[in-house]
Amino acid sequence: MRVLVIDTALEACTAAVFDGDTALAVRSEVMVRGHSERLGGFVRDVVADAGGGFGAIDRIGVTVGPGSFTGLRVGLAFAQGLGAALGRPVVGLSTLAALAWSADAGRGRTATVIDARRGQVYLQRFEDGRAVSPPEALSTEDASVALGGTDGPWRLIGSGAPLVGGQDGGENAPSPAALAVLAGHLDPVAHPPYPLYLRAPDATPPTRLPGQARPAVASAG
Repeated sequence: MRVLVIDTALEACTAAVFDGDTALAVRSEVMVRGHSERLGGFVRDVVADAGGGFGAIDRIGVTVGPGSFTGLRVGLAFAQGLGAALGRPVVGLSTLAALAWSADAGRGRTATVIDARRGQVYLQRFEDGRAVSPPEALSTEDASVALGGTDGPWRLIGSGAPLVGGQDGGENAPSPAALAVLAGHLDPVAHPPYPLYLRAPDATPPTRLPGQARPAVASAG
């Protein structure tokens, strides 16, 4: 199966084409912003380099979070639009699962910990590639407690690992190979391309429209 994978959820912009376990073309650049400007060119290039054109793509995989709200929207909108245009299924990929697979290839006991800012992390634990806890947004203190219980040591992966007593493993975005494995194995019906938000966005909508008068404040007495 030939899959196109797209990741704009965390600290990279990635597009890659794989045929089974074989990487046919990969473009990946570390970035925090600017995904929307780079993604289209990356996808064009990897499809051209892989050969066969867009018609040779059997499935599209895209990261659904948790991660940057802006980055997620960029990747999801692109993947869904391309999938609709090509008539190909689009499968949603958890960044937590993809980071774990990047570290252990589905072996052992791994906890993915992503720095969510504001004293929080996104956390999920995996054993031999299978999730054994739900994805959660926790304070760093609660996450440290969850990881230090009687279940034994966990391999910590992700940008939040140093915040809960782990070391910086350098894995701040999923590897293209891990994304391709998940995209090829997951059922698109069971894993649709919908964003996985574990907390409300930092930005809040305005309380009034531009040009709208401020509400009157009743005076006391």
